[in-house]
Amino acid sequence: MPEGRINRRLAAVLAADVVGYSRLMAADEAGTLVALKRHREAIFDPAVAAHNGRIVKLIGDGVITEFGSVVDAVNCALSVQRSAASTPDQNVPQPVIVLRIGINLGDVIIEDDDIYGDGVNIAARLEPLAEPGGICVSSIVNEIIEIGSDG
Repeated sequence: MPEGRINRRLAAVLAADVVGYSRLMAADEAGTLVALKRHREAIFDPAVAAHNGRIVKLIGDGVITEFGSVVDAVNCALSVQRSAASTPDQNVPQPVIVLRIGINLGDVIIEDDDIYGDGVNIAARLEPLAEPGGICVSSIVNEIIEIGSDG
């Protein structure tokens, strides 16, 4: 029998991962790490904050982020992907960071500052289905976004 009460909530979960990270690291570890940190500081983290999100955890080259709104999660993903595509600096010889993003809306279990459960797992499974530089959303996210755009 589980100890104590399990805290749950509905959340929009965004899972992102760097395309070809192992290949980039094999070619240039230091440059890739600098590029990844720069991407997080200049593009990803500000987009999450601007769209009322919370970075739950960094997992190597990946990240799990939580939002209280599907619209905020999708707008954050769009902002990240558009910003990354429009900011390559030809004068800086560093690897280009390209993300795949998956977004799901689902029930999550909250434990301390972390989240668990199918809401997170499905977002993580959607991420590798996205094209490089793209976003893959679950059917419920798609339905909510379609309804929101009709009004």
